[in-house]
Amino acid sequence: MLAPADRVIMISGANRGIGYGVARRLAASGFRLSLGARDLAALSAAVADLPAERTACFAYDAADLGLAEAWVAGTVARFGRIDGLVNNAGIAKPPYRLDDADESALDAMWAVNVKGPLRLVRLALPHLLACGHGRVVNVASLSGKRVKNDNVGYAMTKYAVVALTHAIRRHGWDQGLRATAVCPSFVRTDLTADVDKVTADEMIQPEDLAQLVETALNLPDNAVVAEMLVNCRLEDLF
Repeated sequence: MLAPADRVIMISGANRGIGYGVARRLAASGFRLSLGARDLAALSAAVADLPAERTACFAYDAADLGLAEAWVAGTVARFGRIDGLVNNAGIAKPPYRLDDADESALDAMWAVNVKGPLRLVRLALPHLLACGHGRVVNVASLSGKRVKNDNVGYAMTKYAVVALTHAIRRHGWDQGLRATAVCPSFVRTDLTADVDKVTADEMIQPEDLAQLVETALNLPDNAVVAEMLVNCRLEDLF
């Protein structure tokens, strides 16, 4: 495995929450970072203190194929390679319930949570295979392992992200490509601001999840974890 300073990692949704925590963690470890977010100005401001020679920011909307293509091309133009991809961008609202006749919420979640990561992997795949040690970390959810609320649309998309992770592992195994689905429970982010089942302090903290993401990126080819299930309260699943 190359040293962090020689590896280029793309992170989606890097201007806040989990993506921001991962970006700061990897920057501190010396990785070169290509960061994507819908609000480019907010992203640039959020990471303005990171080393400019090791950080690049791009506009990225997970539902926009053109922006995904431009981001991957821009990353290669800037750094000459892609060693890892952290698919973090995702949405959970508006919720989609089993008896909802209007499927627009489901369509939006599917576009962002499933097709977004799939597209980035497909576009970055030649570079991830060429480096011989490619890593993909997909931020899924415990909702991709069990269903505990009425938002079936979100659960369906996160189950799909776990399936995508295993497909990546299968496709690129002989070329050193490894993938991990990180499946957390409640994480203290804007996405969980209205959650009252646990307090913000009881939730998983973004910086702690970032530590697990870095671990997944650094594990050797013969000891990579396919799924990381991360809980903040007692779960029957465990």
